Amino acid sequence: MTVCAIEPSADPGDGGTPKAGCSITAEGAYAARLARSEGSGEAWYPERWTLDGPEPYAVPLPGNQPEEPGTEVQPMGDGRVLVHRVAAGRHVFALLYPTGPGTGELSLGAVECPADASGLRLLPPAPGGERAYALAAGARSTVLWQVAGGAFGPERVAEIPGRCSGGVWLDRAGRMLAVDRETGGRTKAVVVDLERDGEVSPLLQIAPDSDDRLLLADPDSGLVLIGSDAPSPGRERLGWGVLGSTLPVRFPECLRIPDCVVTPFAVQPGQVLTPERCGVALRVDGAFGSWVGVWRPADRQVRHLPPPDGWLTGAGLWTPDGELRLPCSTPRSPCGVARLVAPDAPGPEGSGGAEGADGSGDAGGAGDGRSENPEESTPDESGEPGTADAPAPAQPRPVPLQQAPLARLVTK
Repeated sequence: MTVCAIEPSADPGDGGTPKAGCSITAEGAYAARLARSEGSGEAWYPERWTLDGPEPYAVPLPGNQPEEPGTEVQPMGDGRVLVHRVAAGRHVFALLYPTGPGTGELSLGAVECPADASGLRLLPPAPGGERAYALAAGARSTVLWQVAGGAFGPERVAEIPGRCSGGVWLDRAGRMLAVDRETGGRTKAVVVDLERDGEVSPLLQIAPDSDDRLLLADPDSGLVLIGSDAPSPGRERLGWGVLGSTLPVRFPECLRIPDCVVTPFAVQPGQVLTPERCGVALRVDGAFGSWVGVWRPADRQVRHLPPPDGWLTGAGLWTPDGELRLPCSTPRSPCGVARLVAPDAPGPEGSGGAEGADGSGDAGGAGDGRSENPEESTPDESGEPGTADAPAPAQPRPVPLQQAPLARLVTK
């Protein structure tokens, strides 16, 4: 059976962020996507990829009837695939798994959204792969649902004032979730603490009248990728910062690519003390298609790479030693992974030359500005520390970035 990749499109409920061609677990063992046979029209079916073996392989998981093109699929840590279908105004969830020649299906229940809700969508795979979450955005508030991994089907976790989009995990325990919340006509990233009944606290406010979204985060180094119009009102720019750093958020000129949409989709893990050396994979969409960009905060330029044939656009993962792996599907090779080693990739221990384009190796001090105590927090807008009266968490609470001023803006 030959399959073709889905052409991803922008998600209107997620700030226009382009969808990726497949979803990958946080640990990188499994991926899932919708696929179809060539010449079969709209006969879509879920497909699971196994990525952590000697060679990648795919397992088709067709149900009793074809899936709709808008059906969401997400891999779980045990190899099952979560499927989110919409039927008669209800959001129905189930887990699919192979059973010899057929497909087994475990129903998880359904969620009914109010009439004023814009829909419900899955959040990125949670660390650990045992649970899955979804956001249902309404006119005045957003409900966070746990749709898999609970004891009694979908469970309502929290109701967040404002209209929320995005969704980035900040730790490897699956406790701290960042979302972009729109209130009063402005969008700011906030943190939802799942172990404190969905408690919400500020995360990102670069300027009072700016729209500041969190796009990607690496739990190991604290590196975060940010979209904000603070340096160019009315026009979003891509920037970076480090949770816990005393240095400002930076907006490098090299990340401004004319007439293109730049979306970060993967960060190199394992660089605990050197966030400026983390490799960042970028999806670049322009008039002539999509391609891959590779950049590090220590660099002064983006390396532009041609996409491999059949790339499931916008999907991929880094290994700690600097290899970028991109899932691909072509008629000749329906399940494959292209392996790219980025130029000047640091070694496994985080040492080595991640030089700038001029060879200086200057990182702008991003790593040196991190707080020596990861649990220290700058005050939030109420003037109270972000960790006040909180029990010692398994992972440090993220430090709000709203104190990072633009006055010392570095544009590398």
